[in-house]
Amino acid sequence: MPSNHPRSSLLLQRINETPTTAAAVRPTACKLAYGHPAAAHVPEHLARYHTHAVGPNQCCSAVTQHISAPVSTVWAVVRCFDNPQAYKHFVKSCRVVLGNGDVGTLREVRVISGLPAISSIERLEILDDERHVISFSVVGGDHRLANYRSVTTLHAAENGGGTVVVESYVVDVPQDNTREETCVFVDTIVKCNLQSLAQIAHNSPTPNPSPQ
Repeated sequence: MPSNHPRSSLLLQRINETPTTAAAVRPTACKLAYGHPAAAHVPEHLARYHTHAVGPNQCCSAVTQHISAPVSTVWAVVRCFDNPQAYKHFVKSCRVVLGNGDVGTLREVRVISGLPAISSIERLEILDDERHVISFSVVGGDHRLANYRSVTTLHAAENGGGTVVVESYVVDVPQDNTREETCVFVDTIVKCNLQSLAQIAHNSPTPNPSPQ
């Protein structure tokens, strides 16, 4: 590991201990699924966003995706809180129910049939155009993923090699499911979303600069 990234292994640490009481809730690094080598060099100022407080009946994970497009192009798609269906194929529709796109905005997302959900009410928690960080939490709806919170960060890959996207989450483990089953299910959805994002960004004709 390069010396100029003293804590860059934060995202690569697998969770080995399980809290057993509410008093054991504490921040912990999410295990990394489908890791790309460039993810080993997540900048420190972004790695901290992927450390979540995980409760006794919760799990967390993180998925990375390398995209052969500049950060500005990828961010132009990711930052659109009112249009997640642009790259999330499991989303059928989205409408803003409160707010104008700033932090605190609420959206109602309706998902395609075949998933154990119908709709989700989600709140925008972070939107940082300078650091390229977006986060939302699920606050209602008809689904099984209670107390879901997601954080997505973008950073330039080393040697000008495009963009690395890291998306982490923490969520309650549904009744009759294990932590492993829950993580596999959510990881699969996130991975599909990020692969779709990669294809869209790669095919984008021109980069769209982030608003200042």
